[in-house]
This record gives sequence, structure tokens and C-alpha cells, in this order.
Amino acid sequence: MLYVVLLLDSLRRALRPRSALLLENLALRQQLAVYQRRGARPRPHAGDRLFWSLLARTWPDWRSPLLLSSQRP
Repeated sequence: MLYVVLLLDSLRRALRPRSALLLENLALRQQLAVYQRRGARPRPHAGDRLFWSLLARTWPDWRSPLLLSSQRP
């Protein structure tokens, strides 16, 4: 079942416009940059907040690649 879900998600992503894929890639790279900071739970800086606020204004689906969470595991 997991493979079917992964296949369908891959097909859905392949049919999206190039701009959406580029924005998703940018969002994922920004999250990686935050994770590479030192500390167990890296805190977002002012620049990170600015990035996400600008992304939210320009891209309606900005939450789809969001991996960082303010909730504790």
C-alpha cells in the first residue's frame, strides 16, 4: 500500500507546474539549512520567519513541503 501511495504522489508532483516544484525545492532547502544549525532544536531566526512569510504570500500551497514543526515530538 505504501508503494501505491508513493507512486501516486510522485505522479501528482510530476504534473505540477515548474514554478511550484521550484518553490517546493526552495522551501525544503531552507528547512535543511535550519536543521544544519547547532543544537537539539534549532530556533528559527528573523530571516527564516521573513522567508516563510514571503513564501506564504506568493505560494498558496506553501504548507505541503513543511517539515519543521513548532510542536514537540
